[in-house]
Parts: sequence; structure tokens; C-alpha cells
Amino acid sequence: MKNLKDIHPIGWTIIIGTMFGRFSTSMSIPFLAIYLTNVLHATPIEAGLVIASSSGIGILASFYGGFLADKIGHKTVMLTSVFGGAFVFLGFAFSQSVLAFFLVNALNGLCKSIFEPSSRALLSDITEEKKRLLIYNLRYAAINIGVVFGPLIGVVLGSSRSTTPFLFAVAVYALYGLVLVYQSRAYPTLFYKNDLSERISLRRAFHVTRTDTVFLFTIMGVLFCAFGYGSLNATFPQYFATLPGFGDGVKISYLMSLNAISVLVFQYPVVRIAQKFSPYTVLIVGSLCICASNLSIAFISHFFALGIVIILFTIGEILIFTLTDALVDSIAKPELKGTYFGAMGFSQLGNVLSPIVGGWLLSYFGAGQPLIIFGVLVLVTLLGVPLLLRAKYKLASSKKHTIPKVAS
Repeated sequence: MKNLKDIHPIGWTIIIGTMFGRFSTSMSIPFLAIYLTNVLHATPIEAGLVIASSSGIGILASFYGGFLADKIGHKTVMLTSVFGGAFVFLGFAFSQSVLAFFLVNALNGLCKSIFEPSSRALLSDITEEKKRLLIYNLRYAAINIGVVFGPLIGVVLGSSRSTTPFLFAVAVYALYGLVLVYQSRAYPTLFYKNDLSERISLRRAFHVTRTDTVFLFTIMGVLFCAFGYGSLNATFPQYFATLPGFGDGVKISYLMSLNAISVLVFQYPVVRIAQKFSPYTVLIVGSLCICASNLSIAFISHFFALGIVIILFTIGEILIFTLTDALVDSIAKPELKGTYFGAMGFSQLGNVLSPIVGGWLLSYFGAGQPLIIFGVLVLVTLLGVPLLLRAKYKLASSKKHTIPKVAS
């Protein structure tokens, strides 16, 4: 696209940094549970707590991370969290106990939750409104490029048996931080708070987001969308493993890789079509695609048919997650963009609860009752539809709203 050349150098740094950051973490973090159980002999519950510590802390801290970006500026927040991430992965490399991994992964969630809202708010600040959807989509594509190749390299490097691959993440985050240091000096005004943010207090930031009913309904609606999406990385693989021919995990890994590859293939054309409609209509359609995929799993066991279901699931994922950042950007008060992006982190509670609910359903009903298991997951996910409709109508009553167009 011809407008790629118009993206600010800081934007490219965040996009490329995101790609290598996700590449380095996905070659190590996905194998952490295996390492904990096989090498440190942790129980499944202990391993689960270690993995959950990152998401749990991240959800709690995301609002405050976004608020800090608005209060003190992007430079301090981003550099602290990036270099903090380098030290976190150094901690992973040298941890030798389950407790140490729990604490380090909690710090990992803290650094990520502080960095993410600030980086997205900075992308908004340095990008023309008509090009923001483009840059948010490039960032999302960068995430998936990293996730496609990271686990493959992790297998080669033996990430399930060693913590050495974490050192690669240390180098990536340290280099990322150094580039941001250079750019913060080259473009100092872009990294510091603006005049409006001088007057921000935590109480005011909380009050504004709490009383913004459109935003609250949006958070709750996306939370249930994220709940449906959460089945991909937990309930799906656990159920697939019970199907004939899936026990060795090879076909499961193919289906998971198909998801990431499908994001890269379908993202741009799907978003080009979706931008013609109301953002809330798009989110609802995305949620329905994910619901249809979840329900289809109960009736399908053939590998290639499951591949089609995963592609449908991916389209739903694209409709939800590639447009959410642009929607939040358009709703947010100009002086509180970091806070709004941070508050949207609460929606990821759905992604945390989904594996827990799905795991309980599998344990209670057994894999022989897939219609009940996935039917319950679908019903919970559908609770988000009326919330999104409510947000849509409340926003429509106050102003006309459309998704920013993709620059081309």
C-alpha cells in the first residue's frame, strides 16, 4: 500500500518491535508449562497458576498503565516497561523454582500491561485519523507473524527442556528499548504528555471512564467476545486430543498454526469489507462467527472440516480484534487515550475465564458430550451481543460514528 511510506518512524519501531517481541516470547512462553511439569516436576495446578499469574496481573494493572501514560507521558512508561521486560526474561532464564517462575511471570504481565496501552495511545497520537485503522492492523499482523514462527523455533531450541531461549527475548527487548531511547531524543515532543494531560488525576480518569456508558457497554461486550475466543488455546486443543488420530498433537499444532496463518491471509480483505459497516455490527458478526465455530466443533471430527471451522473462527477473531483498537481510539477522550486503552484490558478477563470454564465443562461432562460443552460456551459468548447493541444505540443517539477507513 502506498501509504505505508507515510507511517511515522516511531510507528514502524512499535510495529517491528511488536513482531520481534512476540516472536521471542512465543518461542519460550508457550513451552513454560511443559518445562515446569517435566523439569521442575510442578503439579498441573502449580503450572496453571504460574501461567495465569501474567494475565491476572495484566488485567488488574492495565488501567493504571494507561493512566500513567496520560499522566507522565509515553517515554517514561514505555522505556521502563521495555527494559523491565528485558530483566523479566533474564529472570526467566535463571529461575530454578516454581515460586520464582510465578513471581517473574507476574512481573511479565505487569510490564506488558503498562507498555501496551501507552504504545497504542502513542500510535494514535502520531498517526492521522484516516490511517489509524491501517496502523492498528499492521500491529495486529506483526503479532501474528511473530506467533507463526516463534513456536517453531522454540521447538528446535528445546524450549520445553531449557530456559536458555529466554535469553533471546532479553536481547530483543534490550535492543527495542535502545531504539526507543534514540527516538525519544529525536522526537521528544511526541513522547511527553500534552497540556491537557497536566490536569489529569487518577480519580478523574476513573470517573470519566466509569461514567462513559458507551465505553462500559463496549468493554463488557468485548469481554464476552474474548470469552468465546479463549476456547481456541485451551478448550479446543483439549477436546481435539480426545478425537481419533489427534492424540499425538501433530494435527492439533497444524490447526493452531492454520489460525495464525489465516489471520495474515484474510486480515486485510476482511477489514476492507468490515469498515463499511458500524463497528458494533462488525463486532457482533465477529462474535457470531466465533459462536458458530464453537458449536460446529460438537458435530465435526474430520481434520479438513475442522480446518474450515478454524478459518471461520479466524474471520470472527479478525472482525473483533483488528477493529477494537480503532473503536476505542474513536470513543476515547483525547487527553485520556492511554487510560481508555488500559481500561479495555479488563475485557481480557473473558480470555482468562474461558479456559477455566471450558476445562471444568470437559472434566464434569467429559469429551463425549461436546454439544453440552460447546453449547454452554456459545451461550455465554452470546451474552455480549445485547451489550454491544446497547453501546451501538447509545452512541448513535449522541453522534454519527463510523470506523476509520483503511488507507490504501
